[in-house]
Amino acid sequence: MYLHLGQNEIIPQRRIIGIFDLDKCSYEKRTRDYLAAAEKDGVVLDVSGDLPRSFVVCGHPYHEQIVYLSSLSPAALRRRAESGRLE
Repeated sequence: MYLHLGQNEIIPQRRIIGIFDLDKCSYEKRTRDYLAAAEKDGVVLDVSGDLPRSFVVCGHPYHEQIVYLSSLSPAALRRRAESGRLE
């Protein structure tokens, strides 16, 4: 199965480590530090096209992890993943 994150970005669901709400998680220092380190390492991909609402952490064959910033809410991403459809 695959998950459409927005902006024509589709990823295999088996690589998803976690889907997080950017608004709720960005208050925590550890989350801010993690995202800053990921951006410094060049593994953050902004597929939101606008203001991101969530971030998706995925395993990747060439990096330990890739972080996708998505304009979709975590609830919408979860519904898409559970439905099994590419919307």
